[in-house]
Amino acid sequence: MPLASTSPPPRTAAAVNFFAFASPARFYPLAGSIAMASAVLAAVLAAAGLFIGLGMAPTDAQQGDAYRIIFVHVPVAWMSMILYVAMAFWAGIGLAFNARLASMFARALAPTGALMTFLALWTGALWGKPTWGTWWVWDARLTSELILLFLYLGFLALHGAIDDVRRADRAGAVLALVGVVNVPIIYFSVKWWNTLHQGASVSISQAPSIATPMLTGMLVMVAAVWLYCIAVTLLRLRALILERERDAAWTQRALEAS
Repeated sequence: MPLASTSPPPRTAAAVNFFAFASPARFYPLAGSIAMASAVLAAVLAAAGLFIGLGMAPTDAQQGDAYRIIFVHVPVAWMSMILYVAMAFWAGIGLAFNARLASMFARALAPTGALMTFLALWTGALWGKPTWGTWWVWDARLTSELILLFLYLGFLALHGAIDDVRRADRAGAVLALVGVVNVPIIYFSVKWWNTLHQGASVSISQAPSIATPMLTGMLVMVAAVWLYCIAVTLLRLRALILERERDAAWTQRALEAS
């Protein structure tokens, strides 16, 4: 009776070793492909979302047409929080495992997160003037969102102030991980405190409180902004990879091929 084979099964063509992409050299071309596809999809979805939001969605009975700022405000506000959590996650991975690509990922996310936070504050002010009668109030939601912007800027400033890249990665990771506590404060502020900011119109546990065309336009814009953030983050990551790996032989080949 033949003995059963104890050798591992042969690898199939479909098997993918995702850990191989932890190498900057291997992730660099993949990042370029994903960035280009994301940019194209973001442009298409942004055009569709703005068409739905500005052309098809009805006028709000209470706020009039001023509410249409939500088609930009809500997506960038969501992404400001999501990007910070992602930045803290990758910074933590880089700190715990000394993974240089993870640290570069965190660094690449920070400028886009800061932009999303600034746009959330700016569009919120444009919305607040006709709705509340003022550009700014020291509301719990607005104040915690402003703190989020300072955390992004602090992360970037800390990186810029330390010459040693690895030390800068570690210092930035500590700041990012400490600051992540601000994200749930932003999200739950309208429930924890009596604020001027309205509650969420879209919730997982409840039916949407806005009309279907409004919801459709907003979700399409959320997808567009998400893909935009993916595209610009990956393009920035490619630039960081080339900068930090400039002494490696493969970077010269990548620059010649581009």
